[in-house]
Amino acid sequence: MESKVTEVAPDVYRISTFHPDYQIQFNQFLIKDDEPFLMHTGFRKMFELTRAAVASVIDPATLRWVGFSHFEPDECGALNEWLRIAPQAQAVCSFVGATVMLNDFSDRPAKPLNDQETLEIGRRRLRFLATPHLPHGWDAGLFFEETDRTLLVFRSSFFHPGDPEPMTESDIIGRARESIIMGQKTRWRRTCPTRPTRTRHSGGLQAWQPQTLG
Repeated sequence: MESKVTEVAPDVYRISTFHPDYQIQFNQFLIKDDEPFLMHTGFRKMFELTRAAVASVIDPATLRWVGFSHFEPDECGALNEWLRIAPQAQAVCSFVGATVMLNDFSDRPAKPLNDQETLEIGRRRLRFLATPHLPHGWDAGLFFEETDRTLLVFRSSFFHPGDPEPMTESDIIGRARESIIMGQKTRWRRTCPTRPTRTRHSGGLQAWQPQTLG
C-alpha cells in the first residue's frame, strides 16, 4: 500500500490510502499553518504510511494538533504514535471524547472543545461543530476551517467504495446513493447517508456554506 497526497484547498492536503482488504480509502487531512493540524490518524498499523505522506508536506515532528470526528481505530488509532514523534502534538476533540475516551487512551492530555468553540492554528481558525451520534458515538463532531470555508467531515458522510478521485465537482450524493444500491447487491454492510449530512445546528451544513468538503 501507499498513500497519495493531494492539495484539495490552499495548504489543505488530502492523504489517501486505498486498503485492498477493505476495498475502500482511508483518508486524513493535513492543514499546513503555524500550528499544523492533522484530521484523523488512520489505523495504528498504517502509521508509517501516514507519517511518510505528512513528511512530504511538513516535518512530522512539527505537528501541533491531531483532530478526529469520533473515537474509532480508523479515526484515531495511531494517535499515540503521533504524540511520540511530535513533542508539541496534542489531540483535540469534543469534550465528551476527551473525558470518556481520551483521558484513558491518549498518552498526553487532550484539548476538549465545546460546541462552536474555535481553535486558532495561525492564519486559519477551526470551529468545532458537535454532532452527537452522527455518524457513531455521542462524542462525534466536525471541524470547519473558516478562512477558506473547508469542512472536514467523517469518512462515512458521503461514502464511495473503491478508490475514487481526490477531487470532484460532480454529484457526490448520487454516487453515495449508488454505493448503497451496489452494497445491497454485494451485501456491503457499511452505512451511508442518502442525503447531505445534517447537524443539529440551525440550517444544517447549508448554514456554514462550505466551499470544500474534506
